[in-house]
Amino acid sequence: MTDEKSRTTIRPAVPNGTQGGTPASRSPAAAIEAFVAQAKSVGSAEPAGRLVFALDATMSRQPTWDLACSLQARMFETAGRIGGLSVQLVYFRGFGECRASNWVRDARSLTALMSRIDCRGGNTQIERVLRHVRSETGRTPISAFVFVGDAMEEHVDALCAIAGEIGLLGVRGFFFQEGADPAAETAFRELARLSRGAYARFDSSAPGELESLLGAVAAYAAGGRRALSALAGPQGDAGRRLLSQMG
Repeated sequence: MTDEKSRTTIRPAVPNGTQGGTPASRSPAAAIEAFVAQAKSVGSAEPAGRLVFALDATMSRQPTWDLACSLQARMFETAGRIGGLSVQLVYFRGFGECRASNWVRDARSLTALMSRIDCRGGNTQIERVLRHVRSETGRTPISAFVFVGDAMEEHVDALCAIAGEIGLLGVRGFFFQEGADPAAETAFRELARLSRGAYARFDSSAPGELESLLGAVAAYAAGGRRALSALAGPQGDAGRRLLSQMG
């Protein structure tokens, strides 16, 4: 798995104190206040939250992959109203392939990444996803991770051990299941509990449901429980479903 991360260097423009091409008269105190104000403005360019967006990309998942690709903009839109979001795409497919992207800050970049990936046959590799989240958390603060899948073909106890460690690190896991596979539901519910997150099932024929769930997770990643609680208003069914499980 690749663990490469993108880093954006922000170079603040130094105020030159000019007006109309000539130096403006400014006291030292005023200059300091202007510099502090500008520094705060520059600092706000860094997104408030980091979210690992993990998906099963095995062959059966192509329709849902396309759906997630079309809906992921909701995450950035919701988080943008709160403080912004950086997202890392993680996926597995084929024979032992599990990869992680750079961190991206906008829906267009994530769409470009996802559009270059096609689903391929293979078994689930959820353990590798969880190990990556645990490892990545040691390098940079992560607010939450979401996993979207329809099956679990691994040793559930091994997955649970890692999920518990992730929960102790303060990273909540949100597991969204397509379909009604009982083994997947049992595993996903337990993984969500151990990582102190939440579980939900969705139907790919009702795309609005997954869209709302992704938006609710983005709200939490960008602004914590307070932001998720604010989202869970009269129309926030997804937010209420997640909050009710988070304890």
